[in-house]
Amino acid sequence: MSSLNIKPIKHLKGNIDIPGDKSITHRAIILSSLAEGETSIENTLKSEDCLNTLSALKMMGIEAKFKENSLFICGQGIKGLCEPKDVIFLGNSGTSMRLLIGLLSAQNFYTVLTGDDSLKSRPMKRVITPISLMGGKIYGRNDNNYAPITIVGNSNLIGIDYKSSIPSAQIKSAVLLAGLYAQGITSYTEPISSRDHSEKMLNYFGAEIKKEGLTTIIKKTSFLKSPKVINIPGDISSASFFMVLAALIPDSLLLISNLGLNPTRIGILEVLKMMGASIEILNPRNQCGEPVGDVKIIGTKELKNITIDYKIIPKIIDEIPIITLAACLAKGFTKITGASELRVKESDRIANIVSELNKLGAKIKELEDGMLIEGVTSLMGNEVTSHGDHRIAMTLIIAGLIAKGETKVKDIDCINTSFPQFTDILFNLTQI
Repeated sequence: MSSLNIKPIKHLKGNIDIPGDKSITHRAIILSSLAEGETSIENTLKSEDCLNTLSALKMMGIEAKFKENSLFICGQGIKGLCEPKDVIFLGNSGTSMRLLIGLLSAQNFYTVLTGDDSLKSRPMKRVITPISLMGGKIYGRNDNNYAPITIVGNSNLIGIDYKSSIPSAQIKSAVLLAGLYAQGITSYTEPISSRDHSEKMLNYFGAEIKKEGLTTIIKKTSFLKSPKVINIPGDISSASFFMVLAALIPDSLLLISNLGLNPTRIGILEVLKMMGASIEILNPRNQCGEPVGDVKIIGTKELKNITIDYKIIPKIIDEIPIITLAACLAKGFTKITGASELRVKESDRIANIVSELNKLGAKIKELEDGMLIEGVTSLMGNEVTSHGDHRIAMTLIIAGLIAKGETKVKDIDCINTSFPQFTDILFNLTQI
């Protein structure tokens, strides 16, 4: 386990590029593998999670090779996957496992999916339940709730009309991937809109898919056409750490180029603006079906408290740890509710971000589904740990840059699961 010692900075000015979006990279790898012909995926995120998805597809007969930041995948068609010769290990990647459960449920072969201890403790029944209603034969530990997951493929799935009680892009994506193969029509209705990268990319590859309010409808597909090139925009979740850092340092100026600005993902911009941060979107454009732009952040003297509830949670679920840090230094009380999903992420993010930021002098009270945060004038350096959670690790490193004295963040190797370039970009920007 590696650690990082950090001292505070007083100034921040610069331009940065953020590596490719993790969510979009996962989906690009999967759909390129199912398409006819070769696809070049530009600005591919080479994180551990995405590489685990790629490794899984390679084990099922897909040929792929990297050339710098471009990934070339030779698609084998919608029915071109073959049975893996071994158990597929997915590391820490919940996205990989949940999406592959949907895809592999419709194949005509047997598969076993597993991962590290963290992934084996994350709930999978929420995905297995709707796929089972389609005819999927999927089995896991503890009443089909935990990995290892065994999938006995069924090439005769049937479409369903499923209403989910959880706004989850991973569950939705798994059902849509199964729906590519299912007889008839598959519809998926969610209580609140979640990320729609799968819908946009399925459409980009030529699948018959449409959206009606909170319902997504997909028809069985016999052919996906490769778009030849997919350009992955910068990951706004990864950028959020730099946004908050810039917002918390008075008179800072930060420009982040080529950032994905999907409406289901820009909750971090909305939250920071409500808190009084100065944020401007420049050069908005469309790239391979996804909104993209450049984002300029200017530091402010003081952020203000806000209330965050379930309505916006799906748009900021990955950004809540870093938003919590911003709230720690905002004026007044910030309340976050409706975020119980954080309890079953790579770690219990509610308990762990509360305990670690409080070590730095924050005043946070843990709620069952969120937090109550009282703003303080400053944080004090201390020794903290990530609990093996990449987003907590990055949040604590940012906290160290604005805390007084020195901060030591332990167990930061987990950052490689989503953002292996994080410390390099941060070093070049701040000279930590």
